[in-house]
Amino acid sequence: MTSITDKSKVSDTPTYRRYKDGEQEWPSLQARIFTADESDKCPTYVHKTPPCQATCPSGEDIRGWLNIVRGIEKPPKDVSWQEYAFRRSTEANPFPSIMGRVCPAPCEKGCNRNTLEDFVGINSVEQFIGDSALRNKLKFVAAEGSSGKQIAIVGGGPAGLAAAYQLRRLGHGCTIFDAHEALGGMMRYGIPGYRTPRDILDGEINRIIEMGVEVRTNIRVGIDIPLETLENEFDAVLFTIGAQSGRALPIPGADAVNCITGVAFLEAFNQGRLRHVTGRVVVIGGGDTSIDVVSVARRLGYVKDAKESERPEYVVLGHTAHDVATTAAREGADVMLISRQPLSKMNAAQHEIDDALKEGVKIQGSLQPLQVLLDATGRARALRVAELDYAIPNKPVVKEGTEIDIECDLIVAAIGQGGDLRGMEEFDNGKGLMSTDKYFQIPNKAGYFACGDIVRPHLLTTVIGQASVAANTIDQYLKGIDLGKRPKVDVHHFNLLQKLMETGLQPEEFRSDQRGDLRGTSENNFAIHNYEDRSASEVTQSSELFLGHFPYNPRNRRTEKVPDAAEVLGHFEERIVGLADAQAIAEAKRCMSCGLCFECDNCVIYCPQVAVKRTPKAQSTMGRYVYTDYDLCIGCHICADVCPTGYIKMGMGDH
Repeated sequence: MTSITDKSKVSDTPTYRRYKDGEQEWPSLQARIFTADESDKCPTYVHKTPPCQATCPSGEDIRGWLNIVRGIEKPPKDVSWQEYAFRRSTEANPFPSIMGRVCPAPCEKGCNRNTLEDFVGINSVEQFIGDSALRNKLKFVAAEGSSGKQIAIVGGGPAGLAAAYQLRRLGHGCTIFDAHEALGGMMRYGIPGYRTPRDILDGEINRIIEMGVEVRTNIRVGIDIPLETLENEFDAVLFTIGAQSGRALPIPGADAVNCITGVAFLEAFNQGRLRHVTGRVVVIGGGDTSIDVVSVARRLGYVKDAKESERPEYVVLGHTAHDVATTAAREGADVMLISRQPLSKMNAAQHEIDDALKEGVKIQGSLQPLQVLLDATGRARALRVAELDYAIPNKPVVKEGTEIDIECDLIVAAIGQGGDLRGMEEFDNGKGLMSTDKYFQIPNKAGYFACGDIVRPHLLTTVIGQASVAANTIDQYLKGIDLGKRPKVDVHHFNLLQKLMETGLQPEEFRSDQRGDLRGTSENNFAIHNYEDRSASEVTQSSELFLGHFPYNPRNRRTEKVPDAAEVLGHFEERIVGLADAQAIAEAKRCMSCGLCFECDNCVIYCPQVAVKRTPKAQSTMGRYVYTDYDLCIGCHICADVCPTGYIKMGMGDH
């Protein structure tokens, strides 16, 4: 029997063997230390980072809040488990409701449960936590004291808001400048409302503003207010302006008026100006932005015999706006998405691709745009493309003789983004972006920092993680502290000492002048004994787990209301229905708590010497559920073998 890796063969009776036939020999002399059934190694408890958290660009303590939802880690008195899970989640990410809906969840791809049958639905539980917090009107709290320092944050999107949140928690004053009428950046002007419901978005933004963040909207720094003013009035400046300028197609004819960018298209829609498209729309891309464009286009439809002034490109360019009355006569638009990548390699999340196909979007991969063909008036009438040959991976070659012309009325390019650096040209690195060091400092400009898409366009969760690091850098800069090395695994780690302090179990104060000889002091309570924290440098691999502990347990899936091609026109309802309490708890229980004890009792049950014992209830907390009586331990390794989470390691000892 072998572990299951092919998802098509998953059954309700998964099988697992840690040691397979032919593996009865010890792999090294270091491991071959047994005398009969004894060894000079005894169990120690080693905390590592789980792979879900290590692959989360925000660095959330995912294992932590899943263990809270499932009931393993207990909240302090007078705090509900829902609030406690929310507080743990938002240490890293202040947008659990939004991210639970739209994040493509790289954490789920890293989940060790994939080795068994299927990943834990991390996104669905995160949405549950965020929605519960909004229903219960939970607030954020700024630091009690004020540092007296003021930071200007240029850009009110996810990076700027997340930075303001972290800086207020550190006691610094923040003022956000944004060129738009409302805050939210790409969360508001890039992602459609049926994916980020505006009441949810506003709730999560307002919670940050209520921490004491000053907001100045409709102000473009560098145009409406000079940079020198910020430099004189603030102690630091953080650029988080995002990348809200789309890149045009780099082919002949792409300067036609009806060739627009995906970013501009989505902004016009999200501002309520764009209410219909044309009969034939071609979108070039393959990422999440292109999927949003085609999905919106299918929902908007087109109006026959629309006036010249009502063409969608003129609305997108800001020359006019659609009258809501004209939408009554909409019909379904013919929408096609083409990508240079094969369909299996497109960057968009697979479930988003599947939803677009269900909604009636035609998707074709491995096509290279060659030229925009123009009509007599200079408008685009077709897009000439050719097939790409991927015989050599990552080196596609155009297949000669495969050229075809795709007739269209509107071409939308969603092939990349850059920043709008008007008035801030001195910071342009030549690519329409800003350059920083790994701490998000702008080189040779003391007091200036940048993070988010303006540094490197990526996921929302990525910019939120960058904002956390940037806020920490700014805090150290303002305090005059030298920047040390960032951890190898740079995430928001579970802190056992903090947990012990929370539960009143912290070690006693150590006084060297009163302790004398420190030999044989393992029973004393001035340190955390028998514990090693490797979370800043090591990630728990599936090979370290005892997967045989976990029975088959199918994922508790959210309900999704995805319209089909016949229903999609005018369908702007939210597609995802969140989990109920019982479903969220059940899904959280599927977490294998990689790298940290989840109180399964295996080590207690299987220890042949009764050397592993439960910690007395009054002294027990998360990560301190069991201990080893070394007078009884013979170093047989059984506890480490049966530990499902890889938390128990065998270290040298004198039993």
